[in-house]
This record gives sequence, C-alpha cells and structure tokens, in this order.
Amino acid sequence: MVIPYANEPFTNFTLPENKKAMEDALNLVAKQKGEQYPLVIGGEKITTEARIVSINPSNTQEIVGSVAKADTNLAEKAVQAALKAFSTWQYVDPAERSRYLFKATALLRRRKFEFSAWLVEEAGKTWPEADADTAEAIDFMEYYGRQMLQYQKGMAVTPLPGEQNECHYIPLGVGVVIPPWNFPLAILTGMMAAAIVAGNTVIMKPASTTPVIAAKLMALLEEAGLPKGVVNYLPGSGGVIGDYLVSHPKVRFINFTGSKEVGLRINKLAAEVAPGQKWIKRVIAEMGGKDAIVVDKEADIDEAVSGIFASAFGFQGQKCSACSRAIVVKDVYNAVVAKLAAKARAVQVGKANDPSVFMGPVIDETAYNKILEYLEIGRAEGKIAAGGGKAGEGGYFIQPTVIAEVAPGARVAQEEIFGPVVAVIKADDFDQALAIANDTEYGLTGSVYSLNRENLEKARREFFVGNLYFNRKCTGALVGVHPFGGFNMSGTDSKAGGADYLLLFMQAKAVSEKL
Repeated sequence: MVIPYANEPFTNFTLPENKKAMEDALNLVAKQKGEQYPLVIGGEKITTEARIVSINPSNTQEIVGSVAKADTNLAEKAVQAALKAFSTWQYVDPAERSRYLFKATALLRRRKFEFSAWLVEEAGKTWPEADADTAEAIDFMEYYGRQMLQYQKGMAVTPLPGEQNECHYIPLGVGVVIPPWNFPLAILTGMMAAAIVAGNTVIMKPASTTPVIAAKLMALLEEAGLPKGVVNYLPGSGGVIGDYLVSHPKVRFINFTGSKEVGLRINKLAAEVAPGQKWIKRVIAEMGGKDAIVVDKEADIDEAVSGIFASAFGFQGQKCSACSRAIVVKDVYNAVVAKLAAKARAVQVGKANDPSVFMGPVIDETAYNKILEYLEIGRAEGKIAAGGGKAGEGGYFIQPTVIAEVAPGARVAQEEIFGPVVAVIKADDFDQALAIANDTEYGLTGSVYSLNRENLEKARREFFVGNLYFNRKCTGALVGVHPFGGFNMSGTDSKAGGADYLLLFMQAKAVSEKL
C-alpha cells in the first residue's frame, strides 16, 4: 500500500543535531572536492579528455569537481542507448516504474544532508535554500510516483452496448532533459522523474555550472536499481550537443527550464522536421519571469516588506519566481521603500557554507558581471536606496539592492536580471498598479498584499500570471500544493508539481472491441 502524499518537511537547523548533521555533510563533501565524474550512457561509464570544471561560487579558487564533456558522437551514442532502453521500459508496469522512484526517494531522504551540502558548495545555496531544494526533489519523486498510479487507470469513457472500450496512456519515447543551474537537484529530479515514470527514457544534459550535483543524482538512480539506459548522464555544450539532441529525428520531446532566449531557440529547432522524423516534437518549457509584488494602500506594510524582501533576495534573487518588481500604491510608497531598504542594508552576505549568512554568491562570473552592469543601468534609471555594488572578495558576492523611483518601462523594470535586485515602482492607485504588473512579456508569478477583498478579487481575475499569491511571498511553490508554470514568455504553463503534469509525457490510446 502506498501511503498518502505529503510534502517533505524542511529541516530545523536551530536543533543541535541537525546543525551537526549538516556540518558533517559539508566535511564529507570537502573530502570529495576535485573528483572527476564520467558520462553514463546505457550504464557505461565514459571518460573524455575534454572536461567541464565546476567552481565553488563562494570561493572561486576552489574546484568542486570536474565532469566528462560529451561531443556529438557521444550524444548519438546516448540517443541509441535511450532508444534501446525504451524498447522494454515502455512496457514495464507503471506501478513498478513508480517503485523505482519511491526507492530513489528513500535513498535521497537518507542522504538529505549530503545532497544539501553539495548544493551549498556547487550552487552557492545557503543552508535553508539547499535544504528546500533537496526537499523539493524528494517531493517530485514521491508525487509523480503516486500520480502515475492514478494515470495507470486510464481515461474514463462512456459505455456503449455491444463494445468494450478503453482509453489508456502510453509514453512518447526518448526525451532530452535540460535543467537550470538554480535548482540543480529539485528541477532536474522533477523533469527526469516525470518523464521516466510515464514510461519514457531520457538523456539528462545538466547545466555546466552545476554538473556534479547531477552526477550524484545519476549515481543515486543507479543505486536504486534503475535499468541501464533509462536515464543517461550527458554533460556538454548547449551549442554543440544541446542543438544536436534537440534536432535529432529520434528525440520525441524536450523538457527545458532556463532562459527565454534558449527556450525560444529550442522551440524553433524542435519545430523543424528532420529527415526520418515521424512525429511533431513536444516541447515543455519554463523560461523565467519578471515577477511583481503589488502593495495596496490597504495592506499590512510590514508583512508586505517581509514578502518582498524574502522573494527578492532569497537565493540571491536567482529564482525565476523572484520578486524583481515591487509595485506600490503612492500612499504607502515611501514607507515601503524605507523599510525595505533598511532590511536590505542589514543583510549579511558571505560564503554559503556559513550558517549565519542569509545571502551567498551569485552563480558564476558571467552572472556576476551581468548583474553589476544592471546595477549601473539602475543607477541611471532610478535611485539606489540600498546596496548597488559588490559585497566582498573571493566569491561572486553582490549586495542586495533596492532601486527606487523606477519608471514602469525602465530596463530594470522590464528585463530579467536574475540577481539580488528589486525595482520599486510607484502607482497612483491599485488599478494602475495592476496594469503595471501586467505590462511585461512574462507571466510567471505575482503577489498582492491587500486587506481589501474587492481588490484581491480584481487581481484574482485580472493579474495575468501562472502562480498568483495573496498576502504572501511570490516564491516557494510546493509540489502538489502550488502547480508551477507561467504564461506568455514565461513558458508553456507546464504546471510542474501538478496533477496534469505527467500528461505532457504521454499520449492517449483508445481501444475498442466489438463484443
């Protein structure tokens, strides 16, 4: 019997035993730093001369590890291995496929601190952020395993006398999973788990900044006994093997999370029919946002400021759901800016492995330089109320930055920065605030702080985002509780962690027999 689904609890690090367990895990990870990891194709471990080197963003002189780097020949080998595995995996009973996820979940839960420690060192996540990432990975496998048991029952059809009719779900085929670096365990696990429990086989191409965590996940799946070739681990250049895999005639679907630019390129490449291709490829894409928190004049100002702060600066603002625009009605604008700036100035920025630190580094030098450039743009487009520069040496540290007096059409109010930067925009009234919130090409998350029921109901109808929150932060979606995915240039509204997500990786087959 499968027990009912429940979200994995977050770890309380104020308890001495949990603090020690995390410290022990960090010590274990420290001993493994610098190790090399092979590709895994059809169960075969393959090393290459070319390597991808993973750097600790908290200490740029430290190598977390290095992984083999695939070329197109190895990408082709991975496709063939996935095709071979699919020939049998597609017919494995869905309940058995679910049990592989449940086994992997049990293993991950036992090693929760260890995986969180890898997230601290490779992704620059603070202890609570890393713990939440690992918990979400556990949730995805638990949730999708149970959802497959429901879909195993098939689609309900209307009875017809004289016929036996049914409609059941079958998998698509070989897929490519291209996850982001910002949730390198949770999102990768969810994307992969949904695809394989539905009966597909996949090629995982992890982000080049966080490939070691993906290697650890691959090893976990092997420990769980997953058949060879069902999941293949293939780090490499997006422009080389990424394009090759997306364009491959035997690839049936692409599951992507990342930037708008890359997502649109994948969608375009996938739309081209290659010689020998006999299907329309399915693209599942989640591509980011320019998320807003609206603060009404009838709001709990302290609660609103806390929500903006947590949403804008948690994990250094490196979440597609992060609040990068605070749109505040003029009556309370000055109070919100003052309180938010004070909280931002009090933030401790430092190495992610320090449990007292609220904000760690941004992911790499490219992100670091891009964010610093946007800070200069923001200086010209508004007034720096807090932050505005670097926050120390030795890592990619940036101050949490509040930019006030920003016009709705300014670059810092329209372009995705993906860093600890929030633009605060003044609105004349709630209607204008809502109009400003909707005036973007994205539509992922949003939040409204108001004690006015009429305004909340207006936002419920008219705030055009995939995930809308009232009187709480706009980050922190929970699997099964807040199905996640957005509109417009935020992607295909895939609703990860929702009851219909697995349908994206299956097709319905109706069978009718005359009696």
